[in-house]
Amino acid sequence: MDYTYSDGRLYLRRNADEKKPLLQRLKRIEGQVRGLQAMIDEDRYCLDEIQQMNAISAAVREAALQIIAEHLEASADYASRGEDREGAVAEMIRVLRAAMRQG
Repeated sequence: MDYTYSDGRLYLRRNADEKKPLLQRLKRIEGQVRGLQAMIDEDRYCLDEIQQMNAISAAVREAALQIIAEHLEASADYASRGEDREGAVAEMIRVLRAAMRQG
């Protein structure tokens, strides 16, 4: 994975092979949401709908963790080069802070 660092922000540059697992995960989530919509349209049992919502939430959290891990890895690499170590560390903290707000 490649990245660029500009204006205090680190931008990931994934190639097609690196994007594929994340995009597959998001398509699965999209399918889960469509399934939930169908469940609601069909007046399915409420706890089944809630269970599907919980599965969607867990899947979204996992996708977010994948993105966070990639970002932190790239930020650590950039920080280890020493060019703007403080900026890279600030970027890591900013990403973690945003992730923690997601709750």
